[in-house]
Amino acid sequence: MSDVVETRYRVTGMDCGSCAAKVQTAVSRMPGVADVAVSVATGTMTVTHPPGAASLGALRTSLTALGYDVAPLDVPADAAPGPDSGHADGHGHAHAAEDGPWWRTRKAALTIACGLALAAAYAVGRLVPAVETAAFLAALAIGLVPIARRAVAAARSGTPFSIEMLMTIAAVGAVAIGAGEEAAMVVFLFLVGELLEGVAAGRARASIRGLSALVPKTALVERGGRTEEVPADSLAVGAVVMVRPGDRIAADGVVVDGTAAVDEAPVTGESLPAQKKPGDTVFAGTIATDAVLRVRVTAAAADNTIARVVRLVEEAQEAKAPTERIIDRFSRWYTPAVVAVAAAVALVPPLLLGAAWDAWIYKGLALLLIGCPCALVISTPAAIAAALSAGARHGLLVKGGAVLETLGKVTHAALDKTGTLTEGRPRVTDLVACGRGERQVLSMAAALEAGSSHPLALAILARAKADGAPVPPAAELKAVPGEGVTGRLGGEALFLGSARSAAARTTLTDAQRERVAAFEREGKTVAVLLAGDAVAGLIAMRDEPRPDARAGLAALKTAGIAPVMLTGDNPTTAAAVAADLGIAAHGGLLPQDKQRIVRELQANGHAVAKVGDGINDAPALAAADVGIAMGGGTDVALETADAAVLHGRVMDVARMIALSRAAMANIRQNIGIALGLKAVFLVTTVAGITGLWPAILADTGATVLVTANAMRLLAWRM
Repeated sequence: MSDVVETRYRVTGMDCGSCAAKVQTAVSRMPGVADVAVSVATGTMTVTHPPGAASLGALRTSLTALGYDVAPLDVPADAAPGPDSGHADGHGHAHAAEDGPWWRTRKAALTIACGLALAAAYAVGRLVPAVETAAFLAALAIGLVPIARRAVAAARSGTPFSIEMLMTIAAVGAVAIGAGEEAAMVVFLFLVGELLEGVAAGRARASIRGLSALVPKTALVERGGRTEEVPADSLAVGAVVMVRPGDRIAADGVVVDGTAAVDEAPVTGESLPAQKKPGDTVFAGTIATDAVLRVRVTAAAADNTIARVVRLVEEAQEAKAPTERIIDRFSRWYTPAVVAVAAAVALVPPLLLGAAWDAWIYKGLALLLIGCPCALVISTPAAIAAALSAGARHGLLVKGGAVLETLGKVTHAALDKTGTLTEGRPRVTDLVACGRGERQVLSMAAALEAGSSHPLALAILARAKADGAPVPPAAELKAVPGEGVTGRLGGEALFLGSARSAAARTTLTDAQRERVAAFEREGKTVAVLLAGDAVAGLIAMRDEPRPDARAGLAALKTAGIAPVMLTGDNPTTAAAVAADLGIAAHGGLLPQDKQRIVRELQANGHAVAKVGDGINDAPALAAADVGIAMGGGTDVALETADAAVLHGRVMDVARMIALSRAAMANIRQNIGIALGLKAVFLVTTVAGITGLWPAILADTGATVLVTANAMRLLAWRM
């Protein structure tokens, strides 16, 4: 809509799904807010509002009441609130700068203060028993007062069943039945659990921020004939920077001088350094290993590859997966239902059965603590956040939890040929000399193609360079449209062109015609070299499969996924390449034909991933359950499809699906942990085996376990 805008904010202190739900509810109730999306994984919030509405001042006022702080997402890190500017919320959260150590936050200070007060209360109770109750009430107040204040604020902003409210009711109720000492211990354990939860959430966010740290803070820029060190984020497009051996490249750019091996593992995950020469593209965050390079900047700091990857990951984490949306809906009635059950447990036995009030009220209060859905709500987004971050570190970019979840359900992979299964550029596969040496034939052909940018010409020149064949200057070079190229070398007239054009100029022997036909059956393009009226040689070229294509397709098959080739190339070439790779192929397809085949597979009940370049395959990419773009960090690869593999390896498609399945298995484990612990403590509490303080383990303990389990995905490798 043209009459609304989106503004993104950094919200400090959100550590679990309950935090995000409170923020989302509070902001959505503000005047002028059309929509709000909150990501606890990245600590961000996107607000949709009319221009001028949802001002930062109004947002800060609303969220500060809940104990959070908010700032525009584009505020520099050094302008973020300091360690002493945080606000303690009802979780005991002190929403300080996320980059500071956890022990310097107000959350940690509150937890430590509550713990010391509790220890002092025990000591005072031993020394002066008469004041023991007052000492424990004082220790309880230190931790509970901030919680109660935030509970009231959350209720006013639309979240009456917050964990703060449940905690406050349970603690006050425990005091009322004479369990003040246990109430103080429960509050302290709650704060400890929340502190651990915050540390775990901080680790998750640090994994994303760590990508940004790959880009150096400074760069050596050339100005007026001298080199000057400047902040990397101030580099302008067109500036030339010097990169010394061992330095990280400070910006995306093009090499203008120098040749060096560049370690691209930080960006693409590629284990071997790539040789870079003038004209080659380099990425910010990669490392020049053995020589000096001069690089012309092609993208500002905010638009370099690392920045775009970070932005993509953060935005992707704001898109909820289907499982996450189901759990969100479930949690809306789950907590009120538990509150109702807790009330029934506290009231029904004493009223109807004459049971002891104190015992059953105590059990009801424990059930209140079990009722918070924090661990359940965070079970899915925590795993998705970790999986998206792990994927980004391996050059696997997935746009959101919904895409990540769908990837794991894929049964068929429809892959383009050119640039996806193959390298996207032809190379010489066969060289047949007729009456001359192969080296001479190659040298003559290269002489005719010198200076040409045609893909077939480049293939011949590349083969000549690789074989060390000389490329002498040819005279009278002339391109013959639709046929080939002519010229003279050493006084001899030469022609290089298609077999059909060559046959129109001279007579090919039966053996030569059969050899040409055999090459063409293999999907190869044949260039015929004529010297005078005689055939001097045949040069066969083909866009060959990527080095990892066979292994990648084998990995897909092992995962139970059926690969198929969809290509616009001629059916003969498609069949030849597909036969080499061991897969079925459909050739000669128009874009709408590819889309039709994807639709047919879906109509038969299959979940289809379409893998292509993101442009020519756009209709099929859009039609597929998941569109995966092959690329090298380009805008197309990052923005066109649902997912992208940065370094264009076929194996990475299988890796991406494996990552999805690992994430979904992790989510199922998390849900099992969250619901399992609650079920265990629900039964043991009603049975009188456990009380208030073990009930806290069903909430904060489960949340910490779920988050820690999700963080295992950060170390994922296939």
